[in-house]
Amino acid sequence: MTIRVVVADDQELVRSGFAMILDAQEDIEVVAEVGDGAAAVAAVERLAPDVALLDVRMPALDGIEACRSISARSACRTVMLTTFDSDEYVYEALHAGASGFLLKDVRRDDLVHAVRVVAAGESLLAPSVARRLIEEYTAATLRAPALPAERLEVLTARERETLLHLGRGMSNAEIAAALVVSEHTVKSHVGNVLAKLGLRDRIQAVICAYETGLIAAGAPSGE
Repeated sequence: MTIRVVVADDQELVRSGFAMILDAQEDIEVVAEVGDGAAAVAAVERLAPDVALLDVRMPALDGIEACRSISARSACRTVMLTTFDSDEYVYEALHAGASGFLLKDVRRDDLVHAVRVVAAGESLLAPSVARRLIEEYTAATLRAPALPAERLEVLTARERETLLHLGRGMSNAEIAAALVVSEHTVKSHVGNVLAKLGLRDRIQAVICAYETGLIAAGAPSGE
């Protein structure tokens, strides 16, 4: 099945470069290239792609607001493109519904991998990106009221442990090693956590782990 992608970035060279890389893949088709967030939302509504790559900072409508609109109106999954040196509020994209984050200097293979992972219904939380996102996010949670810890009572003890590790940005393989179980079992636990808590993906699990106090704001995120 071909993965249909919209690429949105106000820098033409970046936009066309990403589109060229993705279009070269047999299983990926770039159906639109746009230069602002409003155009991205319109393209998603018109073309119903599987994935939208959104620059965080764009004219007309920034990437975070575009992500929020796309997530609310469609089944299209979003990947945010960012440079952490300048984007201080990237953590807001977590709440907006983003399923992945990439730095703009991403390697060709990692870009393609990210699109495939997100299109398959997973989220992309690379450790180097996860650490910064969690730092930004936990700084915000210090200023915001937490969700009640009782929300987690629907989880079994093992599912709660799984959520803890998800909150630290760990992969399924790392969680399996920590819990001394198979990756298949971890996938089952992750699925149960997301379903019971009504979470879209692993990134929202990170949010939940912090907002319910399962992981204390400012605590090490782990590897």
